[in-house]
Amino acid sequence: MHIAIVGNIGAGKTTLTQMLGAHYKWDVMYEAVEGNPYLADFYDDMERWAFNLQIYFLNSRFAQVQQIRSATYATIVQDRTIYEDAFIFARNLHESKIMTERDYQTYLLLFNSIVNTVSQPDLLIYLKADIPKLLHQIKKRGRDFEADISIDYLTNLNGYYEDFAKTYEHGRLIEIDVNNMDFASNPADFEIIVKKLDKELFYV
Repeated sequence: MHIAIVGNIGAGKTTLTQMLGAHYKWDVMYEAVEGNPYLADFYDDMERWAFNLQIYFLNSRFAQVQQIRSATYATIVQDRTIYEDAFIFARNLHESKIMTERDYQTYLLLFNSIVNTVSQPDLLIYLKADIPKLLHQIKKRGRDFEADISIDYLTNLNGYYEDFAKTYEHGRLIEIDVNNMDFASNPADFEIIVKKLDKELFYV
């Protein structure tokens, strides 16, 4: 199976990906953040680097999906999906006037060509978190290039995630509100998530 975790910056996707992989003995696939040659530049000058960053992520995600589908006998849990690239991040950059119309249309042409060749995840796990939770998590992990992320930027992304979750038509999706959770440190919170997944994956 292909399980994917979606959610805003700081929602806990990478941590949950790691924990679910260990719990279920699934293979894991992380977002290409470390070593990304555009990410720090993007946060420093979004207008200049928006298109470059989105193309980098799109290509990385496409390569991941190809790798996932070639692993016929494995279950893989993936940190973030190819759909978020277009429907949330690129859309936000365009509607915020950060990405130009020309670049956005070029990006969409490439995205549509790619997405028509890949299979959707068997299940999406949407981690829903409000701004205070996201800010706390971002500060806690202490990435220098995330230090100046604005509340407005996170708020816009949260709105797009809500739209995405409500209109997602490519397969099954479950929503987990993590605002009052600390599944990384509290085993009881992680157990709640595991029970939801067990019910969704093994008892349907």
